[in-house]
Amino acid sequence: MDRRLAILLGIIGLVGLALPKLIYPIVAIDILCFALFAVALDLLFGFAGLLSFGQAMFWGGSGYVVAILVQHAHVDGALALGAGIAYAAILATLVGVLVVRRSGIYFAMVTLAIAQIEYFVAVQLKDLTGGENGLPMDSRGNFFGVSLSNDTAFYFVAFAIVALCVWLVIRVVGSPFGTVLRAIRQNETRTIALGYRVNRFKLATFVLSGALCGLAGGLYALGNRLAGLEMIDWHTSGAVVMMAILGGSGTIVGPIIGAGIYQVIEYFVSKTAIGQETDLVMGLVFAVCILAFRQGIAGGVLLLPWRKTST
Repeated sequence: MDRRLAILLGIIGLVGLALPKLIYPIVAIDILCFALFAVALDLLFGFAGLLSFGQAMFWGGSGYVVAILVQHAHVDGALALGAGIAYAAILATLVGVLVVRRSGIYFAMVTLAIAQIEYFVAVQLKDLTGGENGLPMDSRGNFFGVSLSNDTAFYFVAFAIVALCVWLVIRVVGSPFGTVLRAIRQNETRTIALGYRVNRFKLATFVLSGALCGLAGGLYALGNRLAGLEMIDWHTSGAVVMMAILGGSGTIVGPIIGAGIYQVIEYFVSKTAIGQETDLVMGLVFAVCILAFRQGIAGGVLLLPWRKTST
């Protein structure tokens, strides 16, 4: 890992450790979960060049699986989270087989269409999912037999899980596998000519991204004790794309920063007199950041100067 990137991740880690003391713990949990969600998308979009508008199907689908198992079957929270990840990984495999042969706008639209199918299924199965009211959980259940009803305690458990996942993504993109992903993003035809079976690399990346999205969604549902339709709505897929681009796609740290900024602004704006215009405010912030930092906040302010000095 680049030394400067390690320092930046260390700063983000310190902020993350202090976050529950700086803001309401539930908001801190939301930031943490969306940070992992954005990193999972960045693995797919920033490194493989595959823009998906359907990642909410893994995020929200896993959230529903976790909520159903905890609320209805009284399953241990850790086992329910594992089931949510398995659901997301299996779904990502099935969807990935269908979509990896597509690219560009076609890939984005097919993933969006499949995600909307899951949305309407959740609406129809209202006896199981709660329909428009969502599925609240009486508690988070136990986590390997230990109760995590305390919000701060749950945050730090989730923090450790997210930190491990970010480390995993860094290892993946820094490996020969990650080098092939960059080659696919830059020139897929040339990568094929070199003898790589690019569809297999795309599928593996899509499944890994989907599983990480599922983990993030399961943690989010447990943290909020609720799984609702907004988790699988297309707006959620659009929001996480905005987070990744806002922070700087293809940087790992950028999506984390973007998710934090997005969630904090959304939370505080919602508490003001213009709370009903939160989407308008977020759109203006996004537009300004894109105009000022074309490579995102991390890419334009932090990473780009380091690259210049290193050369």
